[in-house]
Amino acid sequence: MPIKSYLAHPHTGKKNELIKALSVLHQCEVTPAQNKEVLILVTETENESEEESLKEKIEAIESLKLLAMVSGFNTPQNN
Repeated sequence: MPIKSYLAHPHTGKKNELIKALSVLHQCEVTPAQNKEVLILVTETENESEEESLKEKIEAIESLKLLAMVSGFNTPQNN
């Protein structure tokens, strides 16, 4: 189960718009920084192909200026 964290930088004046766009994606948890125009984004998906699809959706958001991965790991699923 891939879990990744990112710093998401919005275009100038688009922070709230970016928060709303990311919040509707059910695999995302968004936390705005208190003192900067940056968001902390944590994603959790079932597999790498779902993660890649989610990343494409995130990168297509117009209010997003830059997405930088901070950490990522894959937790094996117990069957």
